[in-house]
Amino acid sequence: MSVLFSLKRKLLALLTMALSVVAAQAAAQTAAYPARVVTLVSPFAPGSSLDRVARLLAQKLGESWGQIAVVENRPGASGVIGLTSVARAPADGYTLAMIIVSNATTMALQGNKVTLDLVRDFTPVTQVVSQPYVIVVNPSLPVRSVRELVALAKAKPGAITYGSSGVGSVLHLAGELLASQAKVQMTHVPYKGAALALSDVAGGHIMMLFAARQTVQQLAAAGRVRVLAITSTARLPAAPELPTVQESGMVGPYEVNGWYGVGGPAGMPGALVERLNADINRVLKRPDVSELMNREGTIPTGGTPAQFGALLRSEVERWRRIIQQAGITT
Repeated sequence: MSVLFSLKRKLLALLTMALSVVAAQAAAQTAAYPARVVTLVSPFAPGSSLDRVARLLAQKLGESWGQIAVVENRPGASGVIGLTSVARAPADGYTLAMIIVSNATTMALQGNKVTLDLVRDFTPVTQVVSQPYVIVVNPSLPVRSVRELVALAKAKPGAITYGSSGVGSVLHLAGELLASQAKVQMTHVPYKGAALALSDVAGGHIMMLFAARQTVQQLAAAGRVRVLAITSTARLPAAPELPTVQESGMVGPYEVNGWYGVGGPAGMPGALVERLNADINRVLKRPDVSELMNREGTIPTGGTPAQFGALLRSEVERWRRIIQQAGITT
């Protein structure tokens, strides 16, 4: 018995020593990070608001690190191609991804057709920004509020057409959520991009669109579209004149926000995740960064890895539920 006890003590001591060595190595690697170029993958084409936010973030992180951080655009398959490349990369912090709300809606829509999983295959680092949307209509539509919009939709089921950037996109599902909560029928018209849909709202070919606020400002100022409301739960300080959808009293607790965040491959060391989280949050608190991101119509958020992980889980489940209720298929 004493020999067995002695052997157990030796094994425990060896295990403790091994864990100490691993912890020391991880700490040393974190302290030296980044020792080479960090790549931030944007899973969509250049030129979008996401791309501009990613490049601003990479620039400011690179400056704080004294090391180069680059953005690499890898578009395709609604973001799946770019995210897959990150999920398969080493979990050493040198390949990171911009993860956005449309990734959650795409994976919720495609289900088993996509092997990628936002929760299983990624290490959440932090949310970067949130981005509420606005409801815009063609000025010929005789409505000036969400209340009047819902009343018209009830009077003429299916007559109101609304565009989106594609089936299962967040702009599509925002309309499905509104229709469900207000108990009305509207007709969805998918496009190959939000810009095309917005052009057709201005041209009177469709009646309505959910869109990022900054993309409609010029058309609204010119009187070519009318902005009815914003999809956040509170009014924006930058646009206090815009009521929320919820203020109309025609729907329940209504909220649809876009969001961008940073994640890495599954299995990233905790100390490295905390280091990255702290560095990104520090950048987001800079006044110059906040000002530039606000110009993009986004609101710097930051937060902990746990908070971003909870957001990923809740968003995939939320949109999956809405997709199932509406009977949307690819």
